[in-house]
Amino acid sequence: MISTIIYHFLLPIWVTFYNPTPAAKYEVARVPEALKENAHAVVREHETTFTVKSVSAATKKIRYVVTILDENAAEHAILMVPYDKQSKVNYLKGTLYDQNGKETKQLKKSDIIDVSAVDNGSLFDDSRVKGAKLNALQYPYTVEYEYEISYNGLLFYPTWLPQDETNLAVESAKFQVIIPAGMTFRHKGINLPDKPQVSVQDKNQVHTWQVAGLAAQETIPFQPSFLEQVPALFTAPDDFEYEGYKGNMNSWTSFGNWINQLNTGKDKLPEATVAHLKALVADAPDDLTKVQKIYEYLQSKTRYVSIQLGIGGYQPFEASFVDNKGYGDCKALSNYTHAMLKAVGINSFYTLIRAGRNERDIQVDFPSNQFNHAVLCVPMAKDTIWLECTSQSESWGYSGSFTGKRHALLITPEGGKLIKTPVYNAPQNLQNRQATVNLDASGNGLANIETTYTALQQDEISHIITADSDTQKKWLYGNVKIPSFEIRKYDFSRQKGKLPAVTEKLNITINKYGSISGKRLFLTPNLLNQLSYVPPKVENRRLDVITGMPYIDTDVISYQLPSSTFEPELIPEPQVINSRFGEYSASVKIEKDVLTYTRTLRINNGRFPASAYNELIEFYKKIQKADKMQVVLATK
Repeated sequence: MISTIIYHFLLPIWVTFYNPTPAAKYEVARVPEALKENAHAVVREHETTFTVKSVSAATKKIRYVVTILDENAAEHAILMVPYDKQSKVNYLKGTLYDQNGKETKQLKKSDIIDVSAVDNGSLFDDSRVKGAKLNALQYPYTVEYEYEISYNGLLFYPTWLPQDETNLAVESAKFQVIIPAGMTFRHKGINLPDKPQVSVQDKNQVHTWQVAGLAAQETIPFQPSFLEQVPALFTAPDDFEYEGYKGNMNSWTSFGNWINQLNTGKDKLPEATVAHLKALVADAPDDLTKVQKIYEYLQSKTRYVSIQLGIGGYQPFEASFVDNKGYGDCKALSNYTHAMLKAVGINSFYTLIRAGRNERDIQVDFPSNQFNHAVLCVPMAKDTIWLECTSQSESWGYSGSFTGKRHALLITPEGGKLIKTPVYNAPQNLQNRQATVNLDASGNGLANIETTYTALQQDEISHIITADSDTQKKWLYGNVKIPSFEIRKYDFSRQKGKLPAVTEKLNITINKYGSISGKRLFLTPNLLNQLSYVPPKVENRRLDVITGMPYIDTDVISYQLPSSTFEPELIPEPQVINSRFGEYSASVKIEKDVLTYTRTLRINNGRFPASAYNELIEFYKKIQKADKMQVVLATK
């Protein structure tokens, strides 16, 4: 009896000892502590296999396992897989695990959504998205997704970014390109070994890149592009085919020749339209005026509609179609403008560009389709004109932050040619302000303010001009940095051109701007342009300092003091601050009952060593202090 009891007592222990339960593969406790530091999520495994079948066919298989540590990384529980006429999602799987690595849910077919990816601006678009979401009520948890896409038409090979955002750590990631023997492709790695591991598998070459143990990156002020800090791999075909159009991408010239194939014969206009255009510019004194007239005609006649249907995502509609219908996408409208200029004897080039507000430049040494937009380049005798053909309100010849300061690909008869778009420097990016403020004895004011913004400084406000009055007022109340004021009247006007300008006029009342204490009036003369931001300290900074938009701000504020009421008691000394990052000056003078405040700030852009960061902090601190200087007036 006793031996039986001992047997039943010891048996579970013996079984556990000799047949231990394996630890769950995705148990959160198994994530190295070093990878949890500064991380909201940790990629446990990320495997991408791109298998090339031919110049026009391939498959991409992805398996992605991520542990989501907190709510800041909740978006990692969502998977979105785009596809279109040239691609197909073969399968999509998903599994949810709890913090102990125990499987809690399998993705069902009914959990997968399949919706159009077309926005309201798209008239022709076959893009769709398969989506899924696996999330738990309690953090941390782990999500595993696996899917495969097949492609029929290969204009792109994948870009691999195993660590594509801040506060994301990577435990293990692998990327493979499997390509038939005899076929070639190109690759460029950043923060990766120069050469991949290469092996042979069933008459295919297998190229493999791997990374492991990538600590989470944090966002710090004035840092370089995130792409400089993390591993990245660009891949591209040499020979390719898309919807029957064959091409080669091993040089910008050859890629441009492929675009020429798509555009050939698309610039024909009806004879009646050609006659109308010639009459339109008949009295133009020069080619520059002709370009301006044609561009303004384009804006008055057409509207932008996205066209992303198969080859239509890369090939423009015929100019005659746009002329008849009055709409088109960036490709069609740029081609249409090219055709109109050609009709009046002016040469221009259809141009591809990577557009976006302050978008990073392309990899100029890696010919491939890195573009998402088309514009028009018009070379003139003394200058080059850039035309954004999708906007009904943009200034002619102005690139701004949307397409400026980057490389673009001119599509010339000889093929593609890289060229740099305009760069806007501090003397062009101006904010000039003149204001008069009538103060009463209680410190209240009535102000007339006129501010002119040029070039990059007018980019944001230029969109407000076409908004309704309620939107304009809301914008003004949110952007005029005065503690308590009321708008009595306002006005916007715009001057178009290569360096556009917006003028804002305000008539406002200001409540208690001057502070009364006993017999003294305390006044901060910098009415509208006080620097509020000072970069925080960064311990052991190792990244270069990249300053942003260069600009010059000038403020001249005149205060009409109550007649015979106050006299100056304390007038601050003029302030001058010089740094490699910019220059600052501010001064106050009083003549009779008029106090005039003058301030100028110039910010330089550039790249500076990490050791300069503390100097940048001090530069901002000094400006912030100078901007708060006060004038003390005493009653007579």
